[in-house]
Amino acid sequence: MSTTATTPEILILGAAIEGGKAADVRVVDGTIAEIGPDAAASATSDAHRIEADGLVLLPGLVDLHTHLREPGREDAETIESGSQAAAVGGFTAVLAMANTTPVADTAEIVERVHDIGRRVGLVDVQPVGAVSKGLAGEELAELGLMHRSRARVKVFSDDGRCVADSRLMRRALEYVRAFGGVVSQHAQDPGLAGTSACCHEGEVSGRLGLPGWPSVAEESIIARDVHLAQHTSSRVHVAHVTTAGGVDVVRWAKARGISVTAEVTPHHLMLTTDLLAEYDPVYKVNPPLRPDEDVTALREALADGTIDAVATDHAPHAAQDKDHAFADAAFGVLGLETALPVVSTTMVASGAMTWADVSAAMSARPARIAGLDSHGQGIAGGAPANLTLIDPTRKVIVDRSTSKSLSRNNPWHGRELVGAVTTTMLRGRLTAVDGAIVEALA
Repeated sequence: MSTTATTPEILILGAAIEGGKAADVRVVDGTIAEIGPDAAASATSDAHRIEADGLVLLPGLVDLHTHLREPGREDAETIESGSQAAAVGGFTAVLAMANTTPVADTAEIVERVHDIGRRVGLVDVQPVGAVSKGLAGEELAELGLMHRSRARVKVFSDDGRCVADSRLMRRALEYVRAFGGVVSQHAQDPGLAGTSACCHEGEVSGRLGLPGWPSVAEESIIARDVHLAQHTSSRVHVAHVTTAGGVDVVRWAKARGISVTAEVTPHHLMLTTDLLAEYDPVYKVNPPLRPDEDVTALREALADGTIDAVATDHAPHAAQDKDHAFADAAFGVLGLETALPVVSTTMVASGAMTWADVSAAMSARPARIAGLDSHGQGIAGGAPANLTLIDPTRKVIVDRSTSKSLSRNNPWHGRELVGAVTTTMLRGRLTAVDGAIVEALA
């Protein structure tokens, strides 16, 4: 396993703090000790110095939605390989989804994920507990026991499957309310979506002869769930919103004070149904890629705060599961290593968002949604030194062969993106520098 490099003192010189004014930042024993003109003067001679002129310093990124596949599918990803991909991508915390084998529906399994993540030590791996036993949607899982375990689970999801039963969803919301938890919903009515659908229902699916999901399958579940959240005085989080109608429902609910938050994935911010023309299974995702008008609505909603967070839905698959005819291939794409460059390209380079906005959407708000108190605190004296340095102008051509993930289902392969993570730091420990995991300081 990789070990992170540790030094008692790090000095970051001349970074633009969240894209604003440049300043020096001194890190001592895992905490931001000082920011400003006196930081360099206060540093000891043996402090590790990082020249950051022209770079942007952000709080460490937090991913609400990651599939690490362990236990059960270590051929596709392990907690270690996924943690490496996360560190290279600028993340200091990730939430590991429950659809493993066995399902993370007991205290024992979430503690196993938690403990492996701590041993690897590259990012904080926070397990997500299943809402229902075996993701079957019939009986609540051990929500209270998972919360009281070492893993302290606060987010619960049957992601990959919708909690379709309204009564079960209501009970889950009532249960997690007692300890401030949240249910993250894969919003897709299975009755409307069907069992064979594999792409967005529309002109492209009709032309290609592929069974599709209608947008209303997503929108109807979001509408139901925000009403249930209001009825139970509980919190619901909408995973991977993909449609303009879904955005409208979230906006409506927020205007009425309902406790709803929402996320969007990098691939839904950039990729559209047009990419399905060649039947390339790398673009098969769940929920599916949508038309241009939906992508435009998602970007606008992220920019205006209707959508709270960017979450990767990093979904690695072994070649034997992904390399099939489109209809038979597994759903999902990689996302951890490319999330920041995609957001930089689509949202920052276009002027739709500032780096401070990115900080909110990829660090502060996801940390708050997940209840990760040591993350997303911003860059301030006394805060944990969970930090990410970005080169905002560096152009990157994505090469799937260089990924730290064990899988290669990378939809960005060969694309040029603008903005690159140069350094990631977890509680004052360098974890990744220029795409490499840090084993030891020079």
